Amino acid sequence: MWEAFFAPRGVVVIGVSHTATKLGYGAARNLVVSGYPGAIHFVNPRGGELFGRPIHPDVRQVPDPVDLALILIPAPAVAEALAACGERGIRAAIIGSGGFREVGPEGESLERACLDVARRYGIRMLGPNCIGLLDTHFPIDTTFLPLPGPIPGDIAFLSHSGAICEAVIDWARGQGFGLSRLVSLGNQLDLTEGDVLAAMEDDPHTRVVAMYLEGVGEGRKFVEEARRVSARKPVVALKVGRSEGGRRAVASHTGALAGRDAAFDAAFRKAGVLRALNSEDMFNWARALAWCPLPRGPRMAVLTNAGGPGAIGVDALELNDLELAELSAETQSSLRSLLPSAASVLNPVDMLASAGPTEYAQCLSALLHDDGVDGVMVVLPPPPMSTAAEVVGAIIPIIKGAAKPIVVALMGEDLIIHAARLLRQARIPDYRFPERAATALQVLWKRAEKLASTPEAPETPTGVNVAMARKVLSSAVAGNEGFLEGRAASGLVSAYGLQLPSETIAGDENEAATAAGQAGFPVALKIASPDIPHKSDVGGVRLNLATKEEVARAYREIVASARKAAPNARIDGVMVQPMIGPGHDVIVGAVRDPQFGPLVMFGRGGVEVETLRDVSFALAPLSRSEADALVTATAAGRRLAGSRGVPPADRDAAIEAILRLGQLILDHPSITDVEANPLRVMAVGEGAMALDVRVRVR
Repeated sequence: MWEAFFAPRGVVVIGVSHTATKLGYGAARNLVVSGYPGAIHFVNPRGGELFGRPIHPDVRQVPDPVDLALILIPAPAVAEALAACGERGIRAAIIGSGGFREVGPEGESLERACLDVARRYGIRMLGPNCIGLLDTHFPIDTTFLPLPGPIPGDIAFLSHSGAICEAVIDWARGQGFGLSRLVSLGNQLDLTEGDVLAAMEDDPHTRVVAMYLEGVGEGRKFVEEARRVSARKPVVALKVGRSEGGRRAVASHTGALAGRDAAFDAAFRKAGVLRALNSEDMFNWARALAWCPLPRGPRMAVLTNAGGPGAIGVDALELNDLELAELSAETQSSLRSLLPSAASVLNPVDMLASAGPTEYAQCLSALLHDDGVDGVMVVLPPPPMSTAAEVVGAIIPIIKGAAKPIVVALMGEDLIIHAARLLRQARIPDYRFPERAATALQVLWKRAEKLASTPEAPETPTGVNVAMARKVLSSAVAGNEGFLEGRAASGLVSAYGLQLPSETIAGDENEAATAAGQAGFPVALKIASPDIPHKSDVGGVRLNLATKEEVARAYREIVASARKAAPNARIDGVMVQPMIGPGHDVIVGAVRDPQFGPLVMFGRGGVEVETLRDVSFALAPLSRSEADALVTATAAGRRLAGSRGVPPADRDAAIEAILRLGQLILDHPSITDVEANPLRVMAVGEGAMALDVRVRVR
């Protein structure tokens, strides 16, 4: 299929124009100017000639060969043009026309008509509402963007935004790096970002894939494709729309915190996609990944001619989770022999302002020969005794021959322009400030770590009673916002092996006092209502009740408070539980994301979970190592190791709870949210207890 898009034998442009301001003219011009080696055909009912080629009145009259149709006509006529392409035997189409889903219901109807035609004839479509694609090496350019186009390179760029494509082409030329392929995805009526990403996997000219995403059409498919491609080539993505403004409020903590952005973070992590937070980082990282060898470790050295810039570099490295390499005695001795006595031969290496091309080259070589150095940041403000270009000219041969990554922070503007040009011609990444250079080194180390890790298969928990869970779900009645009543929720998670304290539902204060005596004091009382998922919000919890009198009084207070706060709620009584011993309170939950499916959450538990936001998410199903990483990603998880006289907690029990809740939501599509909050993680070997559970179904 992809040959028809990136290496077609012939292309027909439907909707060409003689008017230079029309898209049909721009697309025809670019196709001709690009040097495309195949047959080029034009279609417009008015006929005539353009760029020395005849304009055919109908696609059916276009001679062979023709594999790809580029359609640039008003939206209402596109379905008919697709049908004509299908009858002509064309099985690939790029629809550049706008006026579809993006304009409302009428446009959606036009899209459905196009999709029906495409399926009838077996046509694969890119777009609509896109600017097309290009391949600088074949070459082919089906876009209508202004000339000149991108220079040939090794970074592929996929984008939901056509305007971003235009800006990136111009910016890339100015920055001196080229693109291998560029694809505008448009409305993704047929081909999605996952499909197009897969097309980059076998392209010999693409070393890195960069993506600008506004969303994902088919979440699970994207993760699968990205995971496979990223195992061979780095994938860097910029996902916009990080704000949660406008998201529907939900009653569960997990649902409230599992916003769209958290889902994308989890999906990218699962797929091995490197997420950039801004446009500049996306291409800064892409250049480093395309041009630099990967480091063997996180230990970096800084080489500079000034103390201030060196200090900035050190701070930037440490802020990006990299380490400052400890230089060997041999390396320090070598540096002393090359530099004035006032120079610093520790890391960062400050050669002083007098350093010129010779010092930079010799000291860089010394650092690269140190086995304790995994990479080098060269920080180069304009040197006072020579030019930046002279220094760069001296270090380029050393960098090109190195097996370790070297990035250059060229600080300045006018005085470093020529030096920057030399580095780019040599395919060596340069950055204006050390902070940017440090992020490039960090992403190289992340990539190295990812490739060195051994993927683990997801773990299926043992001792799970799926039949019991189905029985509970089939008989349970959902209350307010779809939440199950407490006993059903407890039975459901118990079927998946989570431990819960014994509980009794008391219908009046006397039953509560009797149940408390049987459970053993002290006890906890909690309102029992399927319509009140957050018990503490309505004053529905009392703890450490030591006598029957306290229990009776607490019962009356809880019920009165709940009825006042939620007058329409169904109240079944009060749940009586024994108090559980001390431990670490965390939250473990899972929520069904509309794009990516089940997400599992871990973090700090209790009523402040949404305020503190010390949580992390992962896409289910999880391996044990992924569950372990989920715990490590939070301060709450790291505290399980113990600190300041607090003994370590049963971390393995917390990981087990994560795996089990993840499996629960995977196995039962009717569950939209499930959480244990708090999950009390007790001392090592003593397990974890879900003190409160809520489950929502649809």
